[in-house]
Amino acid sequence: MTRWLVNPAESFAPPSGRVTVGRPHIEELRAASESARLWDSRFGGAAWKSQSLTAYLYERVTPLLNGRYTERDGRELFSVTGEMARLAGWTAFDAGQHQVAQRHYIQALRLAKAGSDIHLGSYILSTMAMQALMRGFTSEAIDMAQGAYERVPSADPRVLGFAKLIEARAHAREGNAGLASRCLSLAERLQDRGSVESAGERPWIEFFSRQRIITDAAEIFRDLGHPRATFAWHKLGEMPGDAYARSRGIRLSVLATAYAQSGELDQSLRMGQESLRLFTRLQSVRGLDYLKIYTAALRPWRGEKNVVNYLGEVRELGRYLAVA
Repeated sequence: MTRWLVNPAESFAPPSGRVTVGRPHIEELRAASESARLWDSRFGGAAWKSQSLTAYLYERVTPLLNGRYTERDGRELFSVTGEMARLAGWTAFDAGQHQVAQRHYIQALRLAKAGSDIHLGSYILSTMAMQALMRGFTSEAIDMAQGAYERVPSADPRVLGFAKLIEARAHAREGNAGLASRCLSLAERLQDRGSVESAGERPWIEFFSRQRIITDAAEIFRDLGHPRATFAWHKLGEMPGDAYARSRGIRLSVLATAYAQSGELDQSLRMGQESLRLFTRLQSVRGLDYLKIYTAALRPWRGEKNVVNYLGEVRELGRYLAVA
């Protein structure tokens, strides 16, 4: 990571392998990466196809990296492989395999550097910041997100906006409403700019839309303990659909927490139950982390039967994921 921050690009070293790599190989990898991304969004990082991405990287992609290619094809090969390694890290992160995720992220950052892809490198570093944030290392997450934003100011505005969004979330976890709001506002402006300037480029950042900002903003104000702001942001966009089941489960857990913060237990439990059902199907350890945040908000009602039953179901999911 330090090497990337010092220099996010490098000169191209002519390869001398036996396999000749061309456009069909690169298109195959792009298709495989997109398929894995869609599968992860719908079925979660612990699903068999998501986990098989690591085997695909070693068995199919590594021989290509050791092949022969032009500078143009080589740069693209490194970039698409970097995105696949980032996705492998993301699925490991979702499955609770944090050390595995970190190894994939570091490799992805190295590949982005080899491909001189400053946009992808910044995005990978922001993803690493998100993992640090979700594990409770908020100051480290802020440092990483700021590095992803400041090191490559010429990067795709959407990439820079995503870095600011993650920084906003980290400030919210620290309870700093002023900095969280400023970073969120900048993320909005960068997303607007990028949707005009860079539309159609870099499909891997297309997820960073107005809808994504709405989802994360609701979470930011949940963390700041402002349920009315959470509800206001939620009303600005639709609930994620079946193709984004994990995002839907996250939004439901955030809303459930906000209703608990407002003292509306029945509505809170209704959404909490729906979120739990989704995360049970997805087998998402990251989803369980969101449910734990929600259950902490249920503390005032711990003695009520329906809450006791719900907490038992969450604990059962935790025990299942621990041995899965």
